Amino acid sequence: MYYGELKKCDIANGPGVRVSLFVSGCRNCCPGCFNKETWDFQYGKPYTQETEAEILKLLEPDYIEGFSLLGGEPFEPENQEVLEGLLRKIKTKYPEKTIWCYTGYLYDQDLEPGGKVFTEHTDGMLSCIDTLVDGRFIEEEKDITLRFRGSRNQRILDLKK
Repeated sequence: MYYGELKKCDIANGPGVRVSLFVSGCRNCCPGCFNKETWDFQYGKPYTQETEAEILKLLEPDYIEGFSLLGGEPFEPENQEVLEGLLRKIKTKYPEKTIWCYTGYLYDQDLEPGGKVFTEHTDGMLSCIDTLVDGRFIEEEKDITLRFRGSRNQRILDLKK
């Protein structure tokens, strides 16, 4: 797996100050996407054990509220195995910190058994995620007044309820 960026202090992709990982690879290719370069599965840097150790270290300070996972597309099947492992380690080491994930796929269709991107790792990822922002970015529904999402069709789902 590759990633495009690791943000150490992100305040745009979830509540509070967060560490955010932008993974590479996306088949949704939404027109107007703010992060087109991450559509390429080989964009950026290879994700390594050193990358994972850095993420876990960056989450250590008390002022970091949590971790956000974006893309590209975290739920592309090629990304899920590595990300399930990372999310489980975060939840184990920092159970009080929240995990947010952004996906262009729909929770109640694409991420369910038999869904477009469902794999043996999907449920494991979802079990670690506190808040999922789902749905493709639709340029015609873009609304800069929305908090934590780019277009009106996208949903903010509390997966712990």
